Amino acid sequence: MAMRLSVVMIHGAFCGGWAFDAWRPLFAAQGFDVHAPTLRYHEPGSPLDKLARTGMRDYAADLAALLDRIGGAPIVIGHSLGGLLAQMLAAQGNVRALILLAPSAPWGMLPSMASEFLAAQALYADGMFWRKSLAPKHWVAAANALDLVPEEKRESILERLVPESGLAMFEVLHWMFDGSRATYVDPRAVACPILCLVGARDRINPPPTVRRIARRYGGRARYEELPDHSHWLVGEPGWERMAAGSLAWLSQILGRDPQRVL
Repeated sequence: MAMRLSVVMIHGAFCGGWAFDAWRPLFAAQGFDVHAPTLRYHEPGSPLDKLARTGMRDYAADLAALLDRIGGAPIVIGHSLGGLLAQMLAAQGNVRALILLAPSAPWGMLPSMASEFLAAQALYADGMFWRKSLAPKHWVAAANALDLVPEEKRESILERLVPESGLAMFEVLHWMFDGSRATYVDPRAVACPILCLVGARDRINPPPTVRRIARRYGGRARYEELPDHSHWLVGEPGWERMAAGSLAWLSQILGRDPQRVL
């Protein structure tokens, strides 16, 4: 019997693998072997001093090791910061296809909108934030990432948020000061097909930025802007249509019946 094709789902900042709880069973039902790892030190109670010293390359190295254990060339789905990690992994060549959900931009891409500049500057409220772990700011998440999520569900998500590495946030949002170019992605090295999805109301990684990310990869990338959607594409109302559309796109590029196990 042929091996099942694997899908790796990478969550965003301040989250865990639970962010893809709704997506996992849909992909598993279509015959995929689904993995939704939690990034290093993103489990509740993880040591904050170690998290503070963890950068994007550390996250990417852990994920690359997971891909090696899985074997083959899996499909990688990434949301927000996880979408940037997905691009970093694809540049290593071991990825069959990418689905980027409101992805963060790689090193060298300037913000497109004032909301992105303001988010980057707000980090300085924590002082030398790049040396710290950053506690989640619930009011910021509620207003910007979870603004379209129903209140009861929003509260349950907020309760599960965990601290994030200030170093990783520095490397993503203040890349121009990062001489190591931790989040650099050579677009020529990303050879797989890519689907880029973004909500028209997203203020974190807004449509103009995600459109430019897609353009980096030329004809390999398909860009879709979703009306009446914001940033939490993994769970806000209408996520089912996005997941179904992603599965349909995968079936097209893989040339397979979505019910057939590979």
